[in-house]
Amino acid sequence: MVSGKGLIPPEIAERYGRSLETVRDTWRKHPDWPAPIGRRGRWAEYDAAAVDQLVRRLWVRPELPSEGNPDDLLTINEIVEYTGLARGTIDADISRGRWREPDEVEYGVKRWRRSTVDDVMSKRRGYRRARKDEQGG
Repeated sequence: MVSGKGLIPPEIAERYGRSLETVRDTWRKHPDWPAPIGRRGRWAEYDAAAVDQLVRRLWVRPELPSEGNPDDLLTINEIVEYTGLARGTIDADISRGRWREPDEVEYGVKRWRRSTVDDVMSKRRGYRRARKDEQGG
């Protein structure tokens, strides 16, 4: 295949700001990881577009939209839409104390300021660990 369209693990690590060990020992073991398109030296080479698509889907969280006022109050459903996290993930994080107390509770409806959500999201990991069944173990 044409060199220049492919990436080797050290280049993937550099591109996404991760360690070579993360790419080699975790990402490449994911069942959706693309098949090699060739070799470059001792490294398997992977299609850059396929790698990018998978990495963005699984391990790199997109930037939060900048629209909206930091003082806007968001319900859990609005936080789901705003962050792209699953409702169950947010509920679990709240129950485990990973979210601050709501900025406002009115008629039993909990709401957090957009600035609070941004702060919580900035402290979240930008990737998820592969489960044992995804690692073949």
